Amino acid sequence: MSVRKKKLLNQRSMILREMLQGLVSAYPDVVRLTDDGLIVRAQPKAPGKVGLVIGNGSGHEPAMIGFVGSGLFDVNVPGEIFTAPGPDRIVAGIKAADRGTGVLLCVSHHAGDLMNAEMALELCQMESGINVEMVVLYDDISSAPKGSEPERRGTAGLFFVWKMLGAYAETGASLTECKRLAEHIRDNTRTLALALTSAASPVTDEVMFELPDDEMEIGMGVHGEVGIGRHKLLSADATIDLMLPRLLEDLPFNAGDEVLVLLNNSGSMTLMELYILHRRVAQRLTEAGVHRYKSWIGPYATTQEMAGFALSLCRIDDHMKQLWDAPCNGAFLKGV
Repeated sequence: MSVRKKKLLNQRSMILREMLQGLVSAYPDVVRLTDDGLIVRAQPKAPGKVGLVIGNGSGHEPAMIGFVGSGLFDVNVPGEIFTAPGPDRIVAGIKAADRGTGVLLCVSHHAGDLMNAEMALELCQMESGINVEMVVLYDDISSAPKGSEPERRGTAGLFFVWKMLGAYAETGASLTECKRLAEHIRDNTRTLALALTSAASPVTDEVMFELPDDEMEIGMGVHGEVGIGRHKLLSADATIDLMLPRLLEDLPFNAGDEVLVLLNNSGSMTLMELYILHRRVAQRLTEAGVHRYKSWIGPYATTQEMAGFALSLCRIDDHMKQLWDAPCNGAFLKGV
């Protein structure tokens, strides 16, 4: 089914280029756009520090273009709408990020992203001489069962990795240390999403999936991938009561743990709804003896106008707290 969504665009073939031009015109002190379409830091990281690169299909803004800057990524390689960037472009991003101490390529676990990243690493090994490592990131508990975590998708909870890894690289940590930290944050993060309505591609107008007005789907992926089941529409409290126990049991999170909380707006949820949802999250975590260090509520990884949210928890320690609180300056994330 094809349903046009109202969007203010120009030529559809120019969506990506014009979006990137708009970003850099708004934040010229933070990012710039290279001739080959990379988003890079306006002021490169100091020599001798590990470079951080991530590639992704566009359509999920501010991820990842909004998370390039001081204390965050050095380079984002944006692909076309919902399409992973090709290996050659990823190699260009790796070269742009290199400051002489190696580059860590972060990959959100989706088939196309992983395949192209692996090909890019092979090309780097053959031609560039840059020391490159890859870390595959995943967090979505709905996409594979407990015990099969590496098969899970990367979703909104990767936000925790982006922020803390960016801070760690600024300290002069080695490539090995940076990769180890990214894996540690990943392994302490769990996410479960919910969709109320679908989204449409801004290029084709094709709706990703159909969902009746009186139903919601638990575990929907960022590209409309099937979740773990549909339910009749519930109240905000009942929705959190359904989702949060699954997150707590999966790691598991235990009484006495301290966590970061993310309520990610999938696109068109209102802040009113998100705050009501967070109220219930806070209540239930307190009842479970799990302490919230900080919460983040807003659109961090979207899917156009999809209505829904992702709830993410990350178990933290004192070192991770320091990294979380370290300053940063991205287009979408500043001065944490």
